[in-house]
Amino acid sequence: KMDDDDDVPQLSSHTLAALQEFYLEQQQREGMKTSQEFNQYSIGSIEEDWQLSQFWYSDETASCLAKEAILAAGKSGRIACISAPSVYQKLKEQDGEDFSVCILEYDRRFSVYGEEFIFYDYNHPLDLPENLLPHSFDIVIADPPYLSEECLQKTAETIKYLTKGKILLCTGAVMEEQAAKHLGVKVCKFIPKHSRNLANEFRCYVNYASGLD
Repeated sequence: KMDDDDDVPQLSSHTLAALQEFYLEQQQREGMKTSQEFNQYSIGSIEEDWQLSQFWYSDETASCLAKEAILAAGKSGRIACISAPSVYQKLKEQDGEDFSVCILEYDRRFSVYGEEFIFYDYNHPLDLPENLLPHSFDIVIADPPYLSEECLQKTAETIKYLTKGKILLCTGAVMEEQAAKHLGVKVCKFIPKHSRNLANEFRCYVNYASGLD
């Protein structure tokens, strides 16, 4: 009788080591999440979900955009982040600063942020809670999840409804014409980077004199 074990595919020691390392990292991450020092607002505390077309900014980019938003919003300013959770997380790290912020996001994992989280589906751009008054934000930062004119156009409706005037849009370089058409924004010199390199060139667009040039 042949040895039954012959049929079982054996993992190479290299694969096994890689797998163990992966599980170890995962455990460490989970451990971090439960430990007291863990900052729920740090980028990556909620992992990217590519099925939702999510891509987090690099730490430097998120910091830069958050600083710009704070400056643009001014004292006691109100900032809305639409589909830009990594900027929201950076803003929340600036504890005690004189501004308030909301996150409009399709991904319900962000509901851990409590009342500042607003469920948002760009297919229903004005389906917003009543307490989100028109033109009640000093600046709106938006990163539409898809590089399509339809997605930009619908997100633009939300942006225009919420902002008092200032808009900071992050989207692909290919969207430059549509961004100008739907939101009147122009491309900045600042090039946003992501924590993983994306195939599409990314750009920032604004409709005011920003610090991103």
